[in-house]
Amino acid sequence: MDFDRMMVVLRRLALEAGDAIMEIYGSEDFGTRAKSDESPVTAADEAADALISAGLRAAFPDAVIVTEEQSATHGQSARDFFIVDPLDGTKEFVQRRGDFTVNIAWVENGVPVRGVVYAPAKGRLFLTRADGTSVEEAGPFDKDRPGTMTELRVRTPDPSALLVVASKSHRDAATDAYIGKYSVADMRSAGSSLKFCLVATGEADLYPRLGRTMEWDTAAGHAVLAGAGGRVVRFDDHAPLIYGKDGFANPFFIAHAPGIALIPG
Repeated sequence: MDFDRMMVVLRRLALEAGDAIMEIYGSEDFGTRAKSDESPVTAADEAADALISAGLRAAFPDAVIVTEEQSATHGQSARDFFIVDPLDGTKEFVQRRGDFTVNIAWVENGVPVRGVVYAPAKGRLFLTRADGTSVEEAGPFDKDRPGTMTELRVRTPDPSALLVVASKSHRDAATDAYIGKYSVADMRSAGSSLKFCLVATGEADLYPRLGRTMEWDTAAGHAVLAGAGGRVVRFDDHAPLIYGKDGFANPFFIAHAPGIALIPG
């Protein structure tokens, strides 16, 4: 796979999808409806999905493509595939909280190795470079000419004063109880895949998720965090989180900077 070409395509598609999302974000009617699992979907999810899917198919006609909005048409995925969440954090979008992202990742042999996370309402763009290292790009996000890149590296955590990030919309008592096992200096909430990126930038050290997620929710953020030196492991046995599972559902997991002695659940 030509990763130089891939990352040019993924960056452009994420930015174009962000434009489509923000156009609908500025309207009065999001066209919101409930999917079969009662989760919300909007016209923005569908517009971004169509744009990214068409762009990936045109650029990589032989690749397997899995997207949230078209997941019902997929069986078990291949070991190498694109996986897309065109609008992660739909609840944040509907409530106009800004913590929503466009997520596009390439999974190779079950591991997310390249990815883009774009938060258009926040003006933050995180991506892996062709060599797999991660950066945050500064705006104004010209689609043809990348801006200034800042290389990302996870923080060296202080076990006696950890920085923790948790879900804004899916926080529960079990998550709080687990976080309470650590010595925490600061706790913040964030939506969507931004939580992975906050660990990648060193704005947080630990992100535990004791709740339902799907592979498209996590793959791009996982790739960005891995490219910054971070890790994503299963909550139960601390083994690496693997992709390409039947049904695309994730187990509970922990995203973290190395140097933290993870506590059993």
